[in-house]
Amino acid sequence: MKFEWDENKNRQNIERHDFDFNDAEEIFEGPKATFPDDRFEYTEDRYVTLGLLGDVVVYVAHTYRDEVIRLISMRKATVRERRIYEKKVFLGHGKD
Repeated sequence: MKFEWDENKNRQNIERHDFDFNDAEEIFEGPKATFPDDRFEYTEDRYVTLGLLGDVVVYVAHTYRDEVIRLISMRKATVRERRIYEKKVFLGHGKD
């Protein structure tokens, strides 16, 4: 699995959310739920992955460019997002 990101965006993400894109691989290797991000009309298809970083459920916004996952944002999941993660991953209601 390959990842890429804008390093300036990563620095902003660390300052704002205290999560480093360099740690994203752990999220994608473990139990996760991935679904389209259709909240807005973006110029490209965007996705959300909810997964674990240590014992914290994390929200990752990303897109796919060929075989590469391009990271956009990474933060601690909200209570609502944690419930979605638990439902999709642990109760089996939803696809990855």
